[in-house]
This record gives sequence, C-alpha cells and structure tokens, in this order.
Amino acid sequence: MSAYLWLFSGLIVMILCGNLLVSGSVQIARHLKISTLVVGLTIVAYVTSSPEIFISVRAALDGSPDIALGNVIGSNIANIGCVLAIVVLVYPISIRNRAIGFDVMMMFLVTFLLLFFGYNGTIGFFEGACLLIILIFYTIWSVVKSRKNTVSVETVKPTIKPLIAILMILSAVGGLYFAAEWFVTGAREVALQWGVSERVIGISVVAVGTSMPELMTSLIAAFKKEADLSVGNIIGSNFFNIAGVLGITTVVRPLKIADHTLFMTDMAWLFGISIALLLFMIPLSKGKITRWEGVWLFLLFAVYMIVLYK
Repeated sequence: MSAYLWLFSGLIVMILCGNLLVSGSVQIARHLKISTLVVGLTIVAYVTSSPEIFISVRAALDGSPDIALGNVIGSNIANIGCVLAIVVLVYPISIRNRAIGFDVMMMFLVTFLLLFFGYNGTIGFFEGACLLIILIFYTIWSVVKSRKNTVSVETVKPTIKPLIAILMILSAVGGLYFAAEWFVTGAREVALQWGVSERVIGISVVAVGTSMPELMTSLIAAFKKEADLSVGNIIGSNFFNIAGVLGITTVVRPLKIADHTLFMTDMAWLFGISIALLLFMIPLSKGKITRWEGVWLFLLFAVYMIVLYK
C-alpha cells in the first residue's frame, strides 16, 4: 500500500507544482515579449518537463537506468498518443503558424540521435553533452528569431511582477524535486509487486504520470484558443525530453541499455506515432488536427500499452 501512496503523493505534487511552474514561466515570457508559439515550444514545454528531469536523474543515480530511459521514451509516446489525442478529442486544434514545421523536424532529429546514440547499448557523457549543445543552440535561435519577428510578438501584458513569477518557479522546482523522489520510490516498489520490469513501469506508469502537466497545460491552452501554445507544448516537450532530460541525465551518469531488442522496439513505436502526428499535420495549410485524427493517435497509444503489458 505504501508504494501506491508514494506514487499518488508524487503525482499530485507534480501536477500542482507543474501548474505553478507554468503560470510563473508564462508571466516571465510575457515580460520578455516572446511569441506564443515560442513560449509553448520552449518555456512552457521545458518547465512541464521538469518532472521528467528529476525522475530520470534520480532513477539514474539510484541505479535504475530502465526507469530513466523508459520515462523519456514513454513520455514522448504519451505526449502524442495520450495528451495530444485527448486535447484534440475535447477541442480540435487549429495550426495557425506554419513555422512549426521546423520545430517538428528538430523533434525528429533528436529522436533519431537517441536511436543512434543508444544503438551500441550505452548513452554516455559525450552523447549527453551533444544533446545539451543542440538544446542550447535551438533555444537561443528560437528566442532571438521570435524577438526579431515583430509580427508574431504577442501583446498580452503580464499580470504578475517578475520577482513573484521567479519565486513561483523556484518554489515549484523545489516541490518537483521531492515529488520526483517519491514517484520513483513508488514506481520501483510497484514494479516488484506486479512482477514486471522497471522498463515497463518507467515507460507506462511513470511516463504517463509525468505527462500530466503537459495534458493540463495543453487543455487550458486549447480552451483559451491558444492553439500554437497547445501544440507547441507537446512538440517542445518531446524535443526537451530527449535533448534536455536525457542530456542532463547522461552527463550526470551514463545509461546502460539492458535489452537492446526492447529498446529498438520502443523506439520503433516512438517513431511510428511521431510520423502519424506529422502526417496528420500535413499540409499545414489545412490548419487543423481533427477529432478523428485524435482517435487514431489514442488507438495507437492504447495498442502500445496492451502490447507492453502482454
């Protein structure tokens, strides 16, 4: 019973802190006058991925590389097949900014690099450093381009002072640190109780749990008709999960892939559902991801979960 209590407590705190983190980050973004799309792709996406950072790093330090890696791959699959699918089912998303195509390509780039780096069975310091360099350059490029493009800059004024927003972010980060530790503790105990591998727990329970901030943020953004923020949050989170979360984790401690076949299988599912999203978004001039496309994404995710536990 204690294992489920750890999981539930960690999840609740992560959701609460994730919301606090998003609110503070959006306010900072408004002070910096960054476009909505860039806010979704960078600031909001990165902060909603904070639980993945703490969980993956903590799992790696605790000697559970399968949870650390499974958390990232599973979160990316869940972000598209579960989070985005649910958002689209509730409120179909219109894609107004065609520039998002470049960001989708960046998401595919780091996904391919994960496959390439992990093919030899170990993702080490050098690979992690390369991912972090890509993350830094991509973030700087996105922000600079947004600030130069005066047409796309939002005019929404901040409602909270910068100092208060920063305090909100710091408080949320502190809460996420402890919540991640609770969640990993619970996940490892559940893995033993269920008699399944840490990989399965990491790629399902932990991954879906840490995707809750993305779900809530994207739903709120969709209801507020901020489609760029909603879609950008998903794409940006998937990019950051690999470039940022795995980058930081493997710099701290290299990850050894226990089962090469299972890793390749999980990556095949990740590429498959990512390609499905890309096909649904093309042509960008169509301007909408429909409910039926959301149904297909969710069905793909459901089939993956069934195969995972079979």
